[in-house]
Amino acid sequence: MVTERIVLSPHAPDTWADAISHAVELLRAGERVAFPTDTVYGLGADPFNESALAGLFTAKGRPEDKPIALLVGQPEDARPACAGIPPEAVRLMERFWPGPLTLVLPAAPHLPGTLLGGKTTVGVRMPDHPLALALLRAFGAPLAVTSANRSGQPDLCTGEEVEAALGGRIPLLLDGGRTPGGSPSTVVDVTASPPRILREGPISLVALTEAAG
Repeated sequence: MVTERIVLSPHAPDTWADAISHAVELLRAGERVAFPTDTVYGLGADPFNESALAGLFTAKGRPEDKPIALLVGQPEDARPACAGIPPEAVRLMERFWPGPLTLVLPAAPHLPGTLLGGKTTVGVRMPDHPLALALLRAFGAPLAVTSANRSGQPDLCTGEEVEAALGGRIPLLLDGGRTPGGSPSTVVDVTASPPRILREGPISLVALTEAAG
Protein backbone atom coordinates (compact mmCIF):
# COMPACT_ATOMS: atom_id res chain seq x y z
CA MET A 1 0.00 0.00 0.00
CA VAL A 2 1.23 3.49 -0.90
CA THR A 3 0.47 6.16 1.68
CA GLU A 4 -0.80 9.41 0.20
CA ARG A 5 0.39 12.40 2.20
CA ILE A 6 -1.58 15.62 1.75
CA VAL A 7 0.08 18.69 3.28
CA LEU A 8 -2.47 21.24 4.49
CA SER A 9 -1.71 24.70 5.76
CA PRO A 10 -3.06 25.14 9.30
CA HIS A 11 -3.59 28.81 8.44
CA ALA A 12 -5.74 28.20 5.34
CA PRO A 13 -8.77 26.10 6.33
CA ASP A 14 -10.60 27.30 3.21
CA THR A 15 -8.24 25.05 1.19
CA TRP A 16 -9.04 21.84 3.11
CA ALA A 17 -12.37 20.85 1.54
CA ASP A 18 -11.12 18.42 -1.11
CA ALA A 19 -8.73 16.69 1.28
CA ILE A 20 -11.41 16.36 3.95
CA SER A 21 -13.89 14.91 1.43
CA HIS A 22 -11.25 12.42 0.25
CA ALA A 23 -10.54 11.39 3.84
CA VAL A 24 -14.24 10.91 4.61
CA GLU A 25 -14.67 8.73 1.51
CA LEU A 26 -11.82 6.50 2.64
CA LEU A 27 -13.15 6.27 6.20
CA ARG A 28 -16.62 5.31 4.98
CA ALA A 29 -15.00 2.66 2.78
CA GLY A 30 -13.39 1.09 5.86
CA GLU A 31 -9.91 2.60 5.52
CA ARG A 32 -7.67 4.36 8.05
CA VAL A 33 -6.64 8.02 8.01
CA ALA A 34 -3.96 9.76 10.07
CA PHE A 35 -4.45 13.40 11.07
CA PRO A 36 -3.25 15.93 13.67
CA THR A 37 -5.03 16.63 16.94
CA ASP A 38 -4.33 19.13 19.71
CA THR A 39 -2.13 16.55 21.48
CA VAL A 40 -0.42 14.15 19.03
CA TYR A 41 -1.20 12.71 15.59
CA GLY A 42 -4.08 10.26 15.59
CA LEU A 43 -5.05 7.31 13.40
CA GLY A 44 -8.78 7.06 12.80
CA ALA A 45 -11.30 4.54 11.47
CA ASP A 46 -15.05 3.93 11.46
CA PRO A 47 -15.82 2.42 14.90
CA PHE A 48 -18.81 0.45 13.55
CA ASN A 49 -16.82 -1.29 10.80
CA GLU A 50 -15.12 -4.42 12.17
CA SER A 51 -12.78 -4.64 9.18
CA ALA A 52 -11.75 -1.00 9.66
CA LEU A 53 -11.07 -1.61 13.34
CA ALA A 54 -9.00 -4.70 12.53
CA GLY A 55 -6.97 -2.60 10.10
CA LEU A 56 -6.40 -0.02 12.81
CA PHE A 57 -4.95 -2.63 15.16
CA THR A 58 -2.83 -4.11 12.37
CA ALA A 59 -1.39 -0.79 11.15
CA LYS A 60 -0.41 0.20 14.67
CA GLY A 61 0.60 -3.27 15.86
CA ARG A 62 -1.71 -2.77 18.83
CA PRO A 63 -2.71 -5.67 21.12
CA GLU A 64 -6.36 -6.54 20.51
CA ASP A 65 -7.28 -6.43 24.20
CA LYS A 66 -6.51 -2.69 24.37
CA PRO A 67 -9.59 -0.48 23.87
CA ILE A 68 -9.67 2.41 21.41
CA ALA A 69 -11.15 5.81 22.27
CA LEU A 70 -13.66 7.78 20.26
CA LEU A 71 -13.16 11.34 19.05
CA VAL A 72 -16.21 13.53 18.44
CA GLY A 73 -16.71 16.78 16.56
CA GLN A 74 -19.22 18.20 19.04
CA PRO A 75 -20.29 17.23 22.59
CA GLU A 76 -23.72 15.93 21.58
CA ASP A 77 -22.05 13.33 19.34
CA ALA A 78 -20.89 11.55 22.50
CA ARG A 79 -24.40 10.68 23.64
CA PRO A 80 -25.21 7.91 21.11
CA ALA A 81 -21.97 6.13 22.06
CA CYS A 82 -22.71 6.12 25.79
CA ALA A 83 -25.19 4.32 28.01
CA GLY A 84 -25.39 7.47 30.11
CA ILE A 85 -23.42 10.62 30.91
CA PRO A 86 -23.08 11.45 34.63
CA PRO A 87 -23.49 15.08 35.76
CA GLU A 88 -19.77 15.25 36.64
CA ALA A 89 -18.93 14.32 33.07
CA VAL A 90 -21.22 17.04 31.70
CA ARG A 91 -19.46 19.64 33.85
CA LEU A 92 -16.05 18.43 32.65
CA MET A 93 -17.19 18.55 29.01
CA GLU A 94 -18.47 22.09 29.46
CA ARG A 95 -15.18 23.18 31.01
CA PHE A 96 -12.55 21.30 29.01
CA TRP A 97 -14.05 20.38 25.62
CA PRO A 98 -12.72 20.88 23.09
CA GLY A 99 -9.40 20.02 24.70
CA PRO A 100 -6.98 17.35 25.92
CA LEU A 101 -9.43 15.49 28.19
CA THR A 102 -10.64 11.93 27.54
CA LEU A 103 -13.65 10.90 29.60
CA VAL A 104 -14.24 7.20 30.30
CA LEU A 105 -18.01 6.68 30.14
CA PRO A 106 -20.38 3.69 30.21
CA ALA A 107 -20.45 2.27 26.68
CA ALA A 108 -23.66 1.96 24.71
CA PRO A 109 -24.55 -1.70 24.14
CA HIS A 110 -24.31 -1.40 20.35
CA LEU A 111 -20.59 -0.48 20.37
CA PRO A 112 -18.41 -3.28 18.92
CA GLY A 113 -16.50 -5.42 21.40
CA THR A 114 -13.38 -4.95 19.28
CA LEU A 115 -13.47 -1.25 20.06
CA LEU A 116 -13.97 -1.76 23.80
CA GLY A 117 -11.28 -4.40 24.35
CA GLY A 118 -13.60 -6.49 26.47
CA LYS A 119 -14.61 -3.58 28.71
CA THR A 120 -18.03 -2.01 29.31
CA THR A 121 -16.71 1.55 29.11
CA VAL A 122 -15.50 3.79 26.30
CA GLY A 123 -13.16 6.77 26.24
CA VAL A 124 -14.52 9.86 24.46
CA ARG A 125 -12.82 13.15 23.60
CA MET A 126 -13.42 16.29 21.59
CA PRO A 127 -10.05 17.57 20.31
CA ASP A 128 -9.21 21.27 20.12
CA HIS A 129 -7.72 21.25 16.64
CA PRO A 130 -9.42 22.82 13.59
CA LEU A 131 -8.37 20.12 11.11
CA ALA A 132 -9.43 17.28 13.42
CA LEU A 133 -12.77 18.96 14.09
CA ALA A 134 -13.34 19.61 10.38
CA LEU A 135 -12.76 15.91 9.63
CA LEU A 136 -14.96 14.70 12.49
CA ARG A 137 -17.82 17.04 11.58
CA ALA A 138 -17.61 16.08 7.91
CA PHE A 139 -17.70 12.39 8.85
CA GLY A 140 -20.77 13.16 10.94
CA ALA A 141 -20.19 10.59 13.68
CA PRO A 142 -17.52 9.56 16.20
CA LEU A 143 -14.28 8.09 14.92
CA ALA A 144 -12.26 5.38 16.60
CA VAL A 145 -8.88 7.06 17.07
CA THR A 146 -5.60 5.86 18.54
CA SER A 147 -2.25 7.65 18.52
CA ALA A 148 -0.55 7.31 15.12
CA ASN A 149 2.62 5.66 16.37
CA ARG A 150 3.59 2.01 16.24
CA SER A 151 2.57 0.33 19.49
CA GLY A 152 5.16 0.85 22.22
CA GLN A 153 6.94 3.63 20.31
CA PRO A 154 6.96 7.38 21.15
CA ASP A 155 3.97 9.53 20.24
CA LEU A 156 4.28 11.44 16.98
CA CYS A 157 3.86 15.19 16.53
CA THR A 158 4.66 15.80 12.85
CA GLY A 159 3.51 14.45 9.52
CA GLU A 160 7.08 13.42 8.72
CA GLU A 161 7.18 11.25 11.84
CA VAL A 162 3.87 9.61 10.98
CA GLU A 163 4.99 8.91 7.42
CA ALA A 164 8.18 7.29 8.70
CA ALA A 165 6.25 5.14 11.18
CA LEU A 166 3.15 4.18 9.18
CA GLY A 167 4.08 4.80 5.55
CA GLY A 168 2.84 1.85 3.51
CA ARG A 169 0.46 0.77 6.29
CA ILE A 170 -2.30 3.37 5.79
CA PRO A 171 -3.76 4.95 2.64
CA LEU A 172 -3.88 8.59 3.73
CA LEU A 173 -2.06 11.03 5.99
CA LEU A 174 -3.46 14.54 6.42
CA ASP A 175 -0.37 16.54 7.33
CA GLY A 176 -1.41 19.68 9.18
CA GLY A 177 2.02 20.50 10.55
CA ARG A 178 3.35 20.02 14.06
CA THR A 179 0.74 19.38 16.71
CA PRO A 180 0.46 22.12 19.35
CA GLY A 181 0.42 19.72 22.30
CA GLY A 182 2.89 16.88 22.25
CA SER A 183 1.65 14.73 25.12
CA PRO A 184 -1.44 12.48 25.26
CA SER A 185 -4.66 13.68 26.86
CA THR A 186 -5.60 13.43 30.52
CA VAL A 187 -7.88 10.41 31.02
CA VAL A 188 -10.58 10.51 33.71
CA ASP A 189 -12.91 7.65 34.60
CA VAL A 190 -16.27 9.24 35.38
CA THR A 191 -17.96 5.89 35.92
CA ALA A 192 -16.21 5.81 39.32
CA SER A 193 -17.44 7.81 42.29
CA PRO A 194 -15.62 10.07 42.78
CA PRO A 195 -14.12 10.26 39.27
CA ARG A 196 -10.50 9.12 39.10
CA ILE A 197 -7.56 9.97 36.86
CA LEU A 198 -6.35 6.99 34.84
CA ARG A 199 -3.63 8.89 32.98
CA GLU A 200 -2.09 12.21 33.90
CA GLY A 201 -1.84 14.73 31.09
CA PRO A 202 -2.10 18.42 30.24
CA ILE A 203 -5.07 19.08 32.57
CA SER A 204 -4.18 19.14 36.26
CA LEU A 205 -5.89 17.35 39.13
CA VAL A 206 -6.72 20.72 40.74
CA ALA A 207 -8.45 21.99 37.59
CA LEU A 208 -10.38 18.75 37.22
CA THR A 209 -11.50 18.74 40.84
CA GLU A 210 -12.71 22.33 40.68
CA ALA A 211 -14.62 21.73 37.44
CA ALA A 212 -16.22 18.43 38.53
CA GLY A 213 -17.45 19.95 41.76
